[in-house]
Amino acid sequence: MLRHTKKTESTAIDMTSGPILGQLVAFALPLMLGNVFQMLYNTVDSVIVGNFVSKQALAAIGSTTMIVNMLVFFFNGFSTGAMVTIGQYYGAQKMDKLHRAVETTMAATFLLSLLFTVAGVLSVKPLLRMMSTPEDVFADATVYLRIYIGGISGLLVYNIGSGILRAVGDSKRPLYFLILTSLLNIVLDLLFVVVLKTGIAGAAVATILSQFLSGALILLLLTKTKDIYRLDWKELKLDGLILGKIFAIGMPAGIQSVLTAFSNIFVQSYINSFGSDCMAGWSSYNKLDQFIMLPMQSMAIASTTFVSQNVGAGNDRRADRGTVASLLLTCGITGGIIALLVGFAPASVRLFSPDEAVIAYGVLFIRTNVVFLLFNCINHVLAGALRGRGDSRAPMIIMLSTFVGLRQVYLYVVTHYIANTPKLVGLGYPVGWVSCCAVEIIYYVIRRRKREQERIQNALS
Repeated sequence: MLRHTKKTESTAIDMTSGPILGQLVAFALPLMLGNVFQMLYNTVDSVIVGNFVSKQALAAIGSTTMIVNMLVFFFNGFSTGAMVTIGQYYGAQKMDKLHRAVETTMAATFLLSLLFTVAGVLSVKPLLRMMSTPEDVFADATVYLRIYIGGISGLLVYNIGSGILRAVGDSKRPLYFLILTSLLNIVLDLLFVVVLKTGIAGAAVATILSQFLSGALILLLLTKTKDIYRLDWKELKLDGLILGKIFAIGMPAGIQSVLTAFSNIFVQSYINSFGSDCMAGWSSYNKLDQFIMLPMQSMAIASTTFVSQNVGAGNDRRADRGTVASLLLTCGITGGIIALLVGFAPASVRLFSPDEAVIAYGVLFIRTNVVFLLFNCINHVLAGALRGRGDSRAPMIIMLSTFVGLRQVYLYVVTHYIANTPKLVGLGYPVGWVSCCAVEIIYYVIRRRKREQERIQNALS
């Protein structure tokens, strides 16, 4: 039976008309703030553990980040596929298909969460061994990772549910939930680690409890809303055609992210060879790096949503203008953050550890790498725009070739034939970013010219 055959007055945002810049900012700002609070989950763990437990415990959390990211990134790819599919149905006003996409997305999420939780917990020790995790860090890393992955379904459900809301332009309410649960995580971290002295295990438990609440709140919202994207539990089932479309769009992004995260395990193994001081410094740099990445990640999602809605509505040129606006905003915001971080690098690393050796390594990595993140702004926004058009395969191939292939070749050659130093190993990231940027710009320009030619031919025929 057809339901909700037209858009209703709601918190959803129609991006197919109106001021482009204003819509992008209105959508991306709550999303960026939400990502800041989501980042606080793991960052607060690092700050509290680094200051109240030990630098080995800080290094342990840092060494687990890449493994956790493999699970999260896969679901982010799946979420992208769902977001583009739902966004295109929303732009085309195909509301019955939108509903079936919501129910298919959530049914698949529950099944995949169970599968990945079991597989992840069983894989903890082999993955840590693969990363050459030092013995003084291994026990803490095992405890933290097993607890974190065991409760990761709350985070995964939140990410997918908030992706559904973002597909229709609602980025505000996911932010409200993240603010609440991030503050709860800080309180629980202080309670478990500082007051109850439960060490790194308490930090992991605090995080998963907070993430379970965020997932529960998203499910409650989707269930109780009267809006066009309501989740009907009685009709929770997999629609094969819609699931196929979601996977076709989302899995290239998911596979690319997972393989990139997996390759970063090998980068981490290079860092681990320099000892726990360097590991802790690298961990501190990575936490700060992830905050710099937030504007580009948020604008990439905004670009995906904007482009998917406008492509669904047949507004191809408006989709292109939105992509250019996203690029300018992202580079401007990121450039300002980079300037601040470079200037206050020692103080920034000191938040994570008072140890002078750790601070020295963290500052080295910051001042070596972060300026190159401007190239990554272009990578993420263009990839988001291409995915919004349903083209996920090309960004996957380009990013895997540069972020994984070229980066690993560089690291092997440098460490075996030039010099095995922390600075040269850290430069493996910028090598991937810069090369990806060059290839992706060329591809995007070629695709844009092809679309222009097709528009001219269609107008003449």
